Amino acid sequence: MNKVLKRILWTLGTVVMILLLLVIILGSLPTRADPVLSREEITVGSQIKADAATGLDVPFPATIENPDNPSTPAKVELGRLLFFDPLLSGENDLSCATCHHPDAGFSNASGVSFGKGDGHSLRNVPTLWEVAYKDALFLDGRAESLETQLLVPLTSADEMAQDPDALLEELQAIDAYQNAFKSAFPESADPISIQSVSYALAAFERSLVAHDTPFDRYAAGDRNALTASQRRGFHLFRSGSLGCYNCHNAPTFSSGTYEVIGVPDADGTLSDLGRGAISGNANENYAFRVPSLRNVALTAPYMHNGAFETLEEVLAFYSAGGGKGNGVDVPNQSRHVRSFSLTTQETTDLVNFLMALSDESNVPKIPQDVPSGLPVVGSMENPARERVAASNVGGNTAIGAGTSPQVLTVKAGDSIQAVVDQARPGDTIEIEFSTYHEGVIVDINDLTIRGIPNSAGEYPTIDGQEKLTDGISATGNNFTVEKLRFLNFTNNGVKVDGAVNIVMRDLYVENPGIYGTYPVHCTGALVERVEVVGAKDAGVYAGQCENVVVRDSVVYGNVIGIEVENSINAEIYNNHAYDNTIGIFIPLLPHLPSKASSNTKIYNNLLETNNHENFAPKDITAAIMPRGGGIGLLGSDNVEIYGNTFRGNDSVAVGIFRVTAFFDPAQVDVAPHPEQIYIHNNTYENNGGNADQAIRNFGLQGADIIWDASTWDVRVDDKVNTSFPPILPNSGWPAITRKAFWQVFHYVVENFG
Repeated sequence: MNKVLKRILWTLGTVVMILLLLVIILGSLPTRADPVLSREEITVGSQIKADAATGLDVPFPATIENPDNPSTPAKVELGRLLFFDPLLSGENDLSCATCHHPDAGFSNASGVSFGKGDGHSLRNVPTLWEVAYKDALFLDGRAESLETQLLVPLTSADEMAQDPDALLEELQAIDAYQNAFKSAFPESADPISIQSVSYALAAFERSLVAHDTPFDRYAAGDRNALTASQRRGFHLFRSGSLGCYNCHNAPTFSSGTYEVIGVPDADGTLSDLGRGAISGNANENYAFRVPSLRNVALTAPYMHNGAFETLEEVLAFYSAGGGKGNGVDVPNQSRHVRSFSLTTQETTDLVNFLMALSDESNVPKIPQDVPSGLPVVGSMENPARERVAASNVGGNTAIGAGTSPQVLTVKAGDSIQAVVDQARPGDTIEIEFSTYHEGVIVDINDLTIRGIPNSAGEYPTIDGQEKLTDGISATGNNFTVEKLRFLNFTNNGVKVDGAVNIVMRDLYVENPGIYGTYPVHCTGALVERVEVVGAKDAGVYAGQCENVVVRDSVVYGNVIGIEVENSINAEIYNNHAYDNTIGIFIPLLPHLPSKASSNTKIYNNLLETNNHENFAPKDITAAIMPRGGGIGLLGSDNVEIYGNTFRGNDSVAVGIFRVTAFFDPAQVDVAPHPEQIYIHNNTYENNGGNADQAIRNFGLQGADIIWDASTWDVRVDDKVNTSFPPILPNSGWPAITRKAFWQVFHYVVENFG
């Protein structure tokens, strides 16, 4: 018996040792980990200047410089002369200014560029305004710098058709150029070279900036720099439903990315592969560089092929839904391009705003003559200048500090906007109980807008009658809005963009359009005691923000109850979310300036029966949301979920997924995997009983918790009724055990799931 017992114990010990060894081996294998971004690499929250008068006063990024080619006045002046000199072309008949004429916004006022022969470029000439901020040149990004870009048009048989050696001989034969090159490149033993030609031209082109537009003056605090129409147009421009700001964000008004818009050729098809022909990436086929919109009014026609003569035509194309909406077969159209509706007045307002991005105060003079003695391009008429002048008729009065804070009252029947326009920083605006039909624009710091309830405690109402875009659209810092009802808007109830220290409290929002309350690009946002119903995206939303608190609010009948997107440092607590498609959603979405979603705490919330059918428009991201979720994490890191009650959510109480589960991996530009997730002390009742088809498409059934095994660092200390996987790692497991478990689970999911 002792021998049998010893043999059993020895066998068990061997098995245990093998298992321990296996755990150690598996736990020591490399695990998946996303790269860690430094704080400097995370563009999140307000980006305004320290002394900004509004949330729009954002510093320009650093220009893209060549360390081997520091700019000097002598280089810039030499570059200006070369730019206008036809000597640079093989037949001495074309200059850079022929295609990039300053009177045409440094474009050429025709649909396509022109040069020698019949093989000239079929692409529209891009403007040189703001080219200093581009890290790649041409519409397809094939040139890495301004210095290397020059060689393409200079030597192309279809453009300037110049022989570099012949050009150098011509330059060296001109005394004035010899002196100019020596002045510009005093340390060079051989100052006249193709490199120095390119360096001088690059220095000149980097000087072409347009930073004194009416919009810039408005952002700096000049409230009268924009007309009322332009202000309305600007708030449309950055609204969530239009999405212009996703690709044309201030201050450069270009994201610098490549986007597929789907503008067809004259025959209605797509032929120019654009960026895809350079990168070899099929997902970038038909993609082109997003241009800056500064001085856009002067650079007609528009798009990569010059397809549209007017800005109105461009807006009509976008409002129909880009190429797809206009019947073009676009396999990979940008998700930022989606259909929207504009009234005639809204179209006018948007175009007027685009006029406000015009500034020719820095336009260089066309030289009367150049050292070669060849004829220089003359001035040309640009009819757009008259239109710009007619639109930009705002004043020039900066916001004053005022004598002391005042309380301004909006009487029933009066205009809220008219009173807001009289306010100064530090003022409070009180709105008498009534119903108001207007959208309000707030553009100063330190303002409070407060409703005065009636004797029954009911709030004053701002009703958009399903015609107006936003109830309140604000950009000022230290802005508080409270005790108001917002009904029937097409975009948002209350939106605040780019500001610091925002408070939205004691609000009722119904049928707001896309979002109920909407702080975006803000630092310090408090949303409390808010009730939202009927949002086609999120009832309470915070996007690309830092330091967010959402508390004591009720959200129901929305697609998403509460969403904190691509943000860091958020607390969501004491809220009640019911009858939404999903209660709380914490995503890291691709193709946004902020590439981080981290440090989120979700606690003491009641999330029940979030089983509403998804009614989001099919062309917005919220449309992917499965029905029946309590909390959804998508690629978010360092999330703690505790003290919540999950009851009757048909698909899942908590779902943890990687971004690439819902987006094409080839097009995801964020670190996609959820990491450092800790779930504990929650209560679960009757979740997962009727999973949405989207969950079933993953081969899953409903459960209290679903984890997709994309990373190892997930801990669930709760006792749950059902889960995927059936066993969940918890805090009692050593890290090496959790890593070993993940290796096995991940292998099974990836190979057999």
